[in-house]
Amino acid sequence: MNQTQILKQTAVTALLLATISGCATAPQEESSVADVAPVATQPAGASASDAINAIAAARSAAMTAMAEDALWNDTDDLLQKAYEAQESGDYTTAQQLASQAEAQANNSLQQKRREVAAAAAAKPAADSYRVVRGDSLWSISGQEAIYANPYQWPLIYKANRDQISDADLIYPGQQFTIERGVAQGDIEAAVTHAKQRGSWMLGVTEMSDRRYLAD
Repeated sequence: MNQTQILKQTAVTALLLATISGCATAPQEESSVADVAPVATQPAGASASDAINAIAAARSAAMTAMAEDALWNDTDDLLQKAYEAQESGDYTTAQQLASQAEAQANNSLQQKRREVAAAAAAKPAADSYRVVRGDSLWSISGQEAIYANPYQWPLIYKANRDQISDADLIYPGQQFTIERGVAQGDIEAAVTHAKQRGSWMLGVTEMSDRRYLAD
């Protein structure tokens, strides 16, 4: 092999090595650029304040639901994930998770209130009531199972006049009749009397009460 052939072969070999080297390193350079790009360019989305406000709203809704024993178990998990996303700087995810938690807390509270209302409506009305310490005609009348309106206490007074000499003085152990199906006119008269009743004295039947009982 003469010198010219040797030089030509050397040049070809160098060219091949350069080509191979270029093919091997090109993907690495592209990968490096791809890895850096997301860090340099933040995607559009929620801000830090958006995430903080959303989490605060969700926490408030959750506390309200918890106070009425209505909070669902996984609402806390959503809130925790929202906090973690906020801490990591993923404000969009934090806002989304917090919004889900808030909606869930509100839904759980509404469901609980519907259940309570349904249970109260299904509860049979009482036809009698046994007085306990601390009771008054006002407090008895205001109970859901009685009249659910404290201003209707004169109805209890009139129905149990044989046991009550003074509407301001009742005793533990007394068993009162609770009338049902009272005419609307009688209900209105009772409420009017309760609101307009004159001055009272403990142990004495007030004149206004006497007039009410006489009607």
